[in-house]
Parts: sequence; C-alpha cells; structure tokens
Amino acid sequence: MNEALYDVIIFLHVISAVLSIGPLFLLMPIIKRLRGVGPEIETAYLTIIKVIIRLVMHAGHVLIVTGILLLIFGPWPWHSSWIIATIIVLLLSGVFLSKGFSVVLRRFNVEGYCKSKILNRLNQTSWIYIALMLVMLWLMVQKPILW
Repeated sequence: MNEALYDVIIFLHVISAVLSIGPLFLLMPIIKRLRGVGPEIETAYLTIIKVIIRLVMHAGHVLIVTGILLLIFGPWPWHSSWIIATIIVLLLSGVFLSKGFSVVLRRFNVEGYCKSKILNRLNQTSWIYIALMLVMLWLMVQKPILW
C-alpha cells in the first residue's frame, strides 16, 4: 500500500478518535445547566446533547472503518491481544452508547419520570462512556501484550 495513503488513514483514525471522545466533555456543563431551566431552554439544551451524541456516533463509525483499514494494511496481525481487547471494548461501548444515551434521552419528556434522576443517569452514562473510550485509546496507543 502507498505510504502516503496509509498516513492519511492514520490521520483520519486519530481525528475520528478525538471526535468520538472530545465532544462528550461538553455534556457535563450542559447537563449541569439543564437542571431547573424553562421548557424553551430545556429543548435547546436537549438538541445540543443530541447533536453531540450524533457527532460522537458518526465519528465512531469513521473510527471503526479506518481501524479496519489499518488492520488490513498495517503490520499487526488481527489476533494480537490488544486488537482483540479493543474490539471487545468497542462492542461494549457501541451497545452502551445506543442503550445508555438514546433510552435516557427518550425518557426525558415522558411524564412520570424524574428529570433529576434522568440527568444524573445521563451524567453517569457520559463518564462511563468516556472511560470506555479512554481504555480503547490506551489500547490503540500503547498496544500492550495482554496474553
């Protein structure tokens, strides 16, 4: 494979990794401000949260595609322990992202749910997802031999 093309794939992989974790740090102050605001501002904040989640999701798609390309064209065998561990954490984070954020956000405007509990859950979900992404980032950068 052309070295310049491989470098472009690495660059896209790194950028997508940044975009799949960085915007999540914006959620914390938004969630904090969401407590006790009026319905109009609440809608605006929820829209921002949904945009952030969508950006993270699509960046994750690019991350997966570029990761597969790097695996195909790169020097590491697919059965390396750090690659298998990364795939496991990736699958966990994918399930977690789809169930952790979407379900919580859908319950926000449903009557009978405590908004404070939903916001606490959203904050907790954000931190857990950030932790999963940091583990994946560590695996990709450090490439440890786990077994």
